[in-house]
Amino acid sequence: MKKILSMMCVSALSISGMAHQTWTDIDYVGDGLEGHRMDIHLPDNGNEPDKVVVLIYGSAWFSNRDKQAAFEALGKPLLDAGFAVASINHRSSVEAKFPAQINDVKAAVRFLRGNASRYNLDTSFIGITGYSSGGHLSALCGATNGVGSHMIGDVTVDIEGSLGDFTSESSDVDAVVDWFGPVDMARMEECRIYKDANSPEAVLIGGNPADNRDMIDLLSPLAYLDADDPKFLVIHGMADSVVPDCQSVSFCEALRKQGLLQDFIRVENGEHGPVTFNEDTFARMVSFFGEQAKLKQQ
Repeated sequence: MKKILSMMCVSALSISGMAHQTWTDIDYVGDGLEGHRMDIHLPDNGNEPDKVVVLIYGSAWFSNRDKQAAFEALGKPLLDAGFAVASINHRSSVEAKFPAQINDVKAAVRFLRGNASRYNLDTSFIGITGYSSGGHLSALCGATNGVGSHMIGDVTVDIEGSLGDFTSESSDVDAVVDWFGPVDMARMEECRIYKDANSPEAVLIGGNPADNRDMIDLLSPLAYLDADDPKFLVIHGMADSVVPDCQSVSFCEALRKQGLLQDFIRVENGEHGPVTFNEDTFARMVSFFGEQAKLKQQ
């Protein structure tokens, strides 16, 4: 087995003021990359194993080190509700092209299942959530449950990947909360057409979107949805000037057709984070994950 980097268990205070146990900078692949580190936070629940939610930051896929930002944005309400939180890094689009980022996410999920007893996790339920590009990766992870490789036109991508020491574990997730993620890169410009060769999605695939239609379609969760996928909660601000909320409108139409949409929350005056992140939407996220976890037990 590859050597997992030294992991320091620390006792800290959560942002709510409650004590919780934290492991930082766990190397979930075992290759020493910054983009392959995660932090695991346990709520103050006593000794019972905790169900898990994975967090993914937004960065237009440019960052490989913002796991703490994701925890600061979304971790508090989930910890307070009794979920273990795994906030993960992934490789940036500058250092590795798609599908590297979704390979990383799936490797992180497999790592959690393979180390459930070590970190006192109940991995019978793993939810996933993220915002902006993290919303895209969360949605893509849920839409590709059970998918190994996938072909569109003449292009095939290996969605699952083979990173890390826990390839025999499942990378499936049980519920998805997508916060204003871009989901259809073929219609990012006013939800009509591709963006240009300088766009974040162009960097992600290493080419002009207009010249790489098959790869652009393979980026989209829409290409993988089927009725066996988990339930989704989608949240988007109606005043979002970075990812237009029509992206989520069309995504939710596709989710409804497959019976996968639990709810779509459109936040009036909500921007790309500000206003959209609020007590009500956080509560709706927590309630959704709680309901889905209970259903999984039945």
